[in-house]
Amino acid sequence: MNVSKNSGKTILVTDYCSTPSKMTTAYQQNFSNGYVSFATPDRNLTVIPSGNPYNMNASVISNLAQVKNFLYLVNPLNYSSKSAFVNAITATNYDAIIMDLFLNGETFTASEINQLRNKANGGKRIVICYMSIGEAEDYRYYWNAAWQTSKPNWIAAENPDWQANFKVKYWNEEWQQIIYKDSDSYLNKILTANFDGVYLDIIDGFEYFEQ
Repeated sequence: MNVSKNSGKTILVTDYCSTPSKMTTAYQQNFSNGYVSFATPDRNLTVIPSGNPYNMNASVISNLAQVKNFLYLVNPLNYSSKSAFVNAITATNYDAIIMDLFLNGETFTASEINQLRNKANGGKRIVICYMSIGEAEDYRYYWNAAWQTSKPNWIAAENPDWQANFKVKYWNEEWQQIIYKDSDSYLNKILTANFDGVYLDIIDGFEYFEQ
């Protein structure tokens, strides 16, 4: 990670911690190494940890280089509606949030994303959208019901650690159309919602096919 850090990149680290004391240690160790970190007690990334963010501030954050802390909350199952989610996030002071495009099958709108940019202390944050490019998820809008019994040849094995997530041959044209090439692609939906950036997951997917 220092190779990227020393080249001027902001390094975001997520640590999964079983106790509050381990969360504190994670923040301290990451800070001493020059990384921006998020310590969570929940592997499924469904909760906002109690207390204030590490290195909390009231700054106006407009790019990743300014971020001093972040919230990684990509599984909004604890929220019954988008408005409940927006209210929960705007009550926090994180400099950035990594979140999903959808809640209960509905996409967040540009207006809702703009609301999410407001920190409780009057500052501003950036809002980043999660998107998996190395696995297909059978709960996404693009999933064809017929794939449950007969998957296209570019969908490979299910991830044993994450049920309903399937490795994909990411070089396949059909998958690329879904993700970013089509006018109604996943990426275009994110752009329409006016997120500040995209968090790409499973970029190490090539390792599965190499093995």
